[in-house]
Amino acid sequence: MEARKKWDILSISSIPLSMTLANSMLIPVLPAMQKALRITPLQASLIITAYAAVAILFIPIAGYLSDRFSRKAVILPSLLIVSAAGAGAGIVATIGSEHAYGYIMAARLVQGLGSAGCFPVVLPLVGDLFKKEEDVSAGLGLVETANTFGKVVSPILGAAFAIWTWYAPFYAIPVFSLISFLLVLFFVKSPSSQNEEDADKTGLGEFIKSIGTIFRAKGKWLSGIFAIGGISMFVVFGSLFFLSESLETRGVKPLIKGLVLAIPLAGLCLVSFLSGKWIGRNKRTMKWTSLVGLGLAFAALLLLAIVRRDQTWWVVLMLAVGSSGIGAALPSLDALITEGIDKKQRGTVTSLYSSMRFIGVAAGPPVSALLMKGSMSALFYVSAGSLVVAVLINTFAIRPGQVS
Repeated sequence: MEARKKWDILSISSIPLSMTLANSMLIPVLPAMQKALRITPLQASLIITAYAAVAILFIPIAGYLSDRFSRKAVILPSLLIVSAAGAGAGIVATIGSEHAYGYIMAARLVQGLGSAGCFPVVLPLVGDLFKKEEDVSAGLGLVETANTFGKVVSPILGAAFAIWTWYAPFYAIPVFSLISFLLVLFFVKSPSSQNEEDADKTGLGEFIKSIGTIFRAKGKWLSGIFAIGGISMFVVFGSLFFLSESLETRGVKPLIKGLVLAIPLAGLCLVSFLSGKWIGRNKRTMKWTSLVGLGLAFAALLLLAIVRRDQTWWVVLMLAVGSSGIGAALPSLDALITEGIDKKQRGTVTSLYSSMRFIGVAAGPPVSALLMKGSMSALFYVSAGSLVVAVLINTFAIRPGQVS
């Protein structure tokens, strides 16, 4: 990787880190929120879902704007929106009222709007920064690692903040977002192709037609990657919600709970980092790395569905194996989709991919809450079945020779 751009990539990596903290940090606090706000587990899960649901709608718009103007022009205001909404949720929770849950949900919706212009724009920005494909892959590996590292530390931080009060994580969100804002503002140099004079001035109608042309030519493998990304996030966030609720019923103390939640995510983070290093620029390696990883995740969750889950260590171990498998797949998916699309359309296409991932994030917790009412086995059978679909899509839809 080019030495002079290391500060750029480190600053960019702070964006997915702060956005992940803004969502995942609340997962270990959800049971405490249920008690404080007098809400059901399903209502608590919607606090996570609301953030992702709005992002799904606005991510494509953010991608288009980043292609038309510049990546930084979209990212920086979005980080400020996330900060303001986080502070708003904290203030509402501090004041307290019978309508606190509704106000917090509104703040989370606004926060989701801000997040739409953050992480999804990161992927094309990394692609813009580097000329060599191996540098792009390494950069995307670092970004995905920062994203997963945020997932690792977020339950620990969330649980630690909750020792003071359950709404403390809301106040932490503006701090992390503003740090990311300053890093991007001062250290990320926009590539020349993203300067105002070189920005794509194509009209919206013509631009949509060009995207349609891309999907007609590359729709099979693009749609496949979109679907796999959504399924992966559905499994990860559904499993996290299950583990958080399970540890609460077993009487695990808050900080220990955060540490236990971090174990599966640590596996995801480590394997994601190693995978980003391993795949390089070899698209065939990307396909097979993601395929093996998804197969491993399927096997782990199928075992959880079949074998008794009385022992906490067994549940955590299998979730760690499953998360590690998904961690192997994610950098490969990022690299395939980023390197296979021209820079002029890269922002919009990768944003559509991010929308699919956010659909998984949004669906995971409420689906888990509903399935857990009936049978824990049903939850893991559904997750394992979803991964079977991902494996089949990877096998038949992603052809390395067609990704160019």
